[in-house]
Amino acid sequence: MTAQEVAGEIHTDFFKKFIRAEVVNYDDFIETGSFAKAKDLGKWRLEGKEYIVKDGDIFSVRHS
Repeated sequence: MTAQEVAGEIHTDFFKKFIRAEVVNYDDFIETGSFAKAKDLGKWRLEGKEYIVKDGDIFSVRHS
């Protein structure tokens, strides 16, 4: 599924108002210990509507 579709499974407003997803892989998150550290080390990234969510992705939805 795309990031927008997955966001819509969480809440329909997330699908309608989707902007971007903040994504980090689970293994990278565990290795770094926090979202802030993952971001500092370049493991965290922004993805758009068409990003195909992979098994092990952790993401936060940016929406309007």
